[in-house]
Amino acid sequence: MTYTDMQNKKIHQGRNIKRFREMLGIKQEALAFELGDDWNQKKVSLLEQKETVESDILAQVAKILKVPAEAIENFDEEQAVNVISNTFTSNDTSTLNAVNIHPTFNPLDKMIELYERMLQQQKEMIEKLEKLIEKNG
Repeated sequence: MTYTDMQNKKIHQGRNIKRFREMLGIKQEALAFELGDDWNQKKVSLLEQKETVESDILAQVAKILKVPAEAIENFDEEQAVNVISNTFTSNDTSTLNAVNIHPTFNPLDKMIELYERMLQQQKEMIEKLEKLIEKNG
């Protein structure tokens, strides 16, 4: 696949919402609850099947998941896997130089930071669900 083909490849925004939601350990029902009264699990499921998501809904979902809307709009799993495999499975360091990757941070620290943020979000979601159960119970 050439660079032009990758640029022209359509990003599936609904699938990206599902990926980020699952990475954060958030159920469709919980996302529906956060989106408001006119949302339910089935509607979230349908949203995740849409190739293109309305910008206002995308922004709302991004805010709930605490990820940039651009991440949902632009994430391409195939491209990410190619970059990772080309970068980390090759003993040839010229690949690194070709894409000019010189991180000014420790990637492991960023992973730990992301994991801690995911745990905090999961804790907040559990607290919200407990309040909802108490209110409806």
